[in-house]
Amino acid sequence: MKPDYIISCCSTADLSKEHFEKRDIHYVCFHYQLNGKDLPDDLGQTMPFDQFYQAMADGAETRTSQVNAEEYLAFFEPFLKDGKDILHVTLSSGISGTINSAMAAADQLRAKYPERKIYVVDSLGASSGYGLLMDALADRRDEGYDIDRLKVWAIENRLHVHHWFFSTDLTFYVRGGRISKASGFVGTLLRICPLLNMDNLGRLIPREKIRTKKKVIAQIVDKMAEHANKGLDYDGKCFISMSACPEDARAVADLVEQLFPHLNGKVLINSIGTTIGSHTGPGTVALFFFGDERVN
Repeated sequence: MKPDYIISCCSTADLSKEHFEKRDIHYVCFHYQLNGKDLPDDLGQTMPFDQFYQAMADGAETRTSQVNAEEYLAFFEPFLKDGKDILHVTLSSGISGTINSAMAAADQLRAKYPERKIYVVDSLGASSGYGLLMDALADRRDEGYDIDRLKVWAIENRLHVHHWFFSTDLTFYVRGGRISKASGFVGTLLRICPLLNMDNLGRLIPREKIRTKKKVIAQIVDKMAEHANKGLDYDGKCFISMSACPEDARAVADLVEQLFPHLNGKVLINSIGTTIGSHTGPGTVALFFFGDERVN
């Protein structure tokens, strides 16, 4: 029996179109500009990821824009007309204000469809970590959770999704103003690969400066060993997302699969989408898993 509600998110959950469709997860697209041209962040359909990241490497200017209230209205209303309730999970409020637009649209639609439930939940996550949360929600929906129970589960478990990132290219961190030109120059010279994670407010926080790619790959997997549910006996799913550096992502995945023999399936590697990727540029690898609660 199909549930009487749908689950949805933003394209910034960075799963593939096929994954969203297979798991029956609906999504609404962010937008970006590439050298002034407006494009949808539509999971690489309009512009393949390799072309996007090559354009960035060649010096293209990028800007991003979130989903506005009018777009949420147009996205939500067909489900309500079809008699479905909605559980929508947004990109982290720590890096985007899109939740405010979603809540504004939900408020308008509740007045128009008072018999329907419209829940908007902050993922406090991004990229395929946000996607890992959505995948877990789809699991529980398929197990028979009703929408109210699923909403509670999402809120109670969102901070158990760990997000660890590293970058081997500081160019776009300098360009975006996240590190100074001087620090970027020295970091590049010393082969510094910053290791970052998401805190309990869904903000991306620099944690360590590690010299060499080999060492940061080992360290990011050490973080999983430290924080994952059951440690090295972790038996949940593990997702990775990457921006135009498949060899680095594969190296992390191979190490995870070697150290965690009870994983639920193989590590799933996705591309970082054009919204998140507009800020990271190429050369970023992110690792996601369920673990202890993020407290800072």
